[in-house]
Amino acid sequence: MNVLINYVSCGALWLGLLVRAPDLLRHRSDPYLRSLCAVLGLAGLCFFLGAPPTVGAINRLGGVPNLAAPLTYAAIIAYGAASQVLIVHWRGGPGVRRTARRWILAYTGVLAGVAVTFALGDAPVERRTDLDTYYATTPYLAQMIVLYLVAHLAAVTVTAVTSLRWARRVRGGLRAGLTLIGVGALCGTGYSAAKLVAVVARWFGRDWPALGTAVSPAAAGLGALLTVVGVLVPLVTPRVARWCRTRRTYTRLEPLERALDDLLVRRTLRLPRPRLASPAALLVWRQTSIHNALSQLDPYFDRDLFDRTRASVLGTTADPGRAEAAAWAAVIVTAVRDEAAPGRRPPPAPGTGRFLDRVPGPAALARIADALDGTAPAVPASRAAPAQPAEPAPSAAAAPATPAPPAPTGAV
Repeated sequence: MNVLINYVSCGALWLGLLVRAPDLLRHRSDPYLRSLCAVLGLAGLCFFLGAPPTVGAINRLGGVPNLAAPLTYAAIIAYGAASQVLIVHWRGGPGVRRTARRWILAYTGVLAGVAVTFALGDAPVERRTDLDTYYATTPYLAQMIVLYLVAHLAAVTVTAVTSLRWARRVRGGLRAGLTLIGVGALCGTGYSAAKLVAVVARWFGRDWPALGTAVSPAAAGLGALLTVVGVLVPLVTPRVARWCRTRRTYTRLEPLERALDDLLVRRTLRLPRPRLASPAALLVWRQTSIHNALSQLDPYFDRDLFDRTRASVLGTTADPGRAEAAAWAAVIVTAVRDEAAPGRRPPPAPGTGRFLDRVPGPAALARIADALDGTAPAVPASRAAPAQPAEPAPSAAAAPATPAPPAPTGAV
């Protein structure tokens, strides 16, 4: 089970590193990206080196019993330092480089201490899973074990406190990511604390190996999973938000495209729908089809109808955006009907468009689609037939009422 936890945790962390590698290659000088990739890479290396099969292979190839131990401890210490440097760069502010340099120098000293104590100590019996408790009372090796555990505990404790405290002051994906990192760091404290308790128990003649061989790896594995997710959440959240916004816009434009469908089909104006395309590609495809249709309808657009409808809706809603959208919807519905029934008016001459200079942009297209779908304020009734003549005044002849523009209530 320990082997599975180690290698699965390593794979998850290195997968996160693989996701960020392209950005690191493009921005090699970015200290934040370097720190992020160092955290992911070193955390994965800790689990890889700590797996019993890896421990046995390193000891065998190196020809030194328990050589894997100081290497694993060095990776754990470097990971703790990298976590602190990442938080420092993430928060920013004055003195970032000085603070990061202090953490690096401090943990470089810890690395040197681990190397020296291992060289001075004597560990002739290979221990792949319980070296901490087995050599807890051996001179120099005991100091090495306590040094790396205390250093790791200090690093993850500061990371947890800093992340959770900062998470209270931010929102969105950054808050979620910091919370996950903080909880993952708390799990990391469980790793060091459990091993320290087992080591101290050995000093008093008690043997609690399960703390170091079962509890610690489980806590470390869960902490690694939460950490990698927490690191990636703030990076992925903006992309997911853009994906959702693009998808919503694509769906909102459907009523407008549906109103233009007959024209798009008759004149073969719609491009082939892309297969297995992203929401952004689908949105461009739909916008292109709509603009193709609008360019064909331009000669049929009625400026007077547009101005009357806009003024009417503006007077009702006092919302210029909605008034503009309702006016466009009325003009488009009427132009589609007129274009499909050319006998109602003479065909326009090519190149005599009157509205090309004010074709709506992407945001306006979505509002027009809302108006066509009935989710925007209604506009005056259709101009298809004039109103009945008004009752004549005592001293004047009856006159037909002014035709009203059509209501954009859906597809033609």
